[in-house]
Amino acid sequence: MGQGVGLTVDARKDEPIYRQIFEQVVLRIETRAFPPGFRLPPSRVLARELSTHRNTVARAYADLEAAGFVSSTVGRGTFVEAQAERPKATVARDRGQPEAAGRMSWGSLLSRGAQSDKLGRAERYARRVDGRDVVNLARMQPSEDLLPDELMRRSIERVFSELGPRAMTYAAPEGVPALREQVALELVSRGVPAAAEDILITSGSQQALDLIARALVNPGDTVLVDSTTYTGAIDLFTLAGARLLPVPSDGLGPDIATLNRMVRPDVKALYLMPNGHNPTGLTIPLQRRRELVAWSRAAGIPIIEDDYGAGISLDDETGSPPHLRALDGDVIHISTFSKRLVPALRLGFIVCPSGIRHVFSSLKRMMDLGTSAILQHALADFMERGYLRAHTKKALPEYRARLDALDAALKSALPPEIHWTRPSHGVVLWLRLPDSVDPDALYDEALRCGVLISPSPMWSVEMKPQNGVRLTFCAEPSKRLVQGARRLGKAFKVLAGTQPRKGQRALSAVEVV
Repeated sequence: MGQGVGLTVDARKDEPIYRQIFEQVVLRIETRAFPPGFRLPPSRVLARELSTHRNTVARAYADLEAAGFVSSTVGRGTFVEAQAERPKATVARDRGQPEAAGRMSWGSLLSRGAQSDKLGRAERYARRVDGRDVVNLARMQPSEDLLPDELMRRSIERVFSELGPRAMTYAAPEGVPALREQVALELVSRGVPAAAEDILITSGSQQALDLIARALVNPGDTVLVDSTTYTGAIDLFTLAGARLLPVPSDGLGPDIATLNRMVRPDVKALYLMPNGHNPTGLTIPLQRRRELVAWSRAAGIPIIEDDYGAGISLDDETGSPPHLRALDGDVIHISTFSKRLVPALRLGFIVCPSGIRHVFSSLKRMMDLGTSAILQHALADFMERGYLRAHTKKALPEYRARLDALDAALKSALPPEIHWTRPSHGVVLWLRLPDSVDPDALYDEALRCGVLISPSPMWSVEMKPQNGVRLTFCAEPSKRLVQGARRLGKAFKVLAGTQPRKGQRALSAVEVV
């Protein structure tokens, strides 16, 4: 191999050499650079060329053989095996459909939850903008420059180096003990009382909400929610058969007088996002939090506290009020690592009240037998080594700078009758619209102008939603946020009739400011 077959490796350490031999051989087999029957050089020869131990090459050859890429015969050598042809889409289509396809009456078989109009809203407003010049103020995830890929790679490599095959076994339904311990420690550092046994690891906060709905809701039961709230929660509670009852806000949080009138036996929970509420960006002040906890205790109705943006504090001076879980141990606290760390991890958790902990554990076992052990071990390593603290310290100034840029650009670009409150937590900003502006019309016009936003009908429980649009500032750098604000300002002008609309052309060709 070496120079004779075009492979080059880093000869500084045996482990990288082993890995590179394996990966480069596989690559050449897949690209047919090494055709079936191709003879690899003897391990002794390759080891000499790469200045490594023969056992390193032998191990790579043995693993290649175990994976079916090569075969070895004593006295003859190591040869590339013929690989199965990849199926072609055209061949699959040519096979046709089963005789009875299309005759099943699926519409009559669907559950009532699956047919709810609410479930189609995300698809209605989801627009693929890949390859187009569109500023994305709707995407709810960090931009790629804020993803700690190198640190996460180190943690994943350590998992395989230290645990080997054990990392690929099933995890306990409650989660890997090391991760549960790290989550508990991180919660305590933010003022949330928790021990490892209180933590249930989930596949993101979405599964956490699904577990809670399965545990608490019978079809026809009521769940109290903000009148404008997270569409993922609306979908899951609706799918569980819940009746969603919207609670109006007085600007500080859910109105307590209204909550007192809503107390009845069929109400199973109150769902809240106290910090950086999605989509309105509201953070509930301390006094209202105390009032909410007192209401929950008196009513016997638990609070679900969704802390999706845990640790994303945008105001150095005010700090964060205590979490509801810190005020009451019966609060069901959920969170995720998708927004503040890596979306692809799909890791979240529930801090379980002791009286219902065993139910969540049993439901989790029935749902998926446990979340990916590999990713859990990697995140535990990431947190234990202080990488999460370091990443947060690096990311927070960038989020604050992006919010500053968007806030200033909106003040310059938008009409004076459009108002918003600068958020102190999270990654969203809510524009309150006057009744004269249709949020759906603004959504369509903004897209024509080259900026993607999220209108209030997507987040509303009521037929007449709170008039507004949500903007995110996590997925685009500051310069793009400024550009997006200008494009949004142009959309307002078109709707107001102060600027003519360009011709109806493809989005990629629309002229933008």
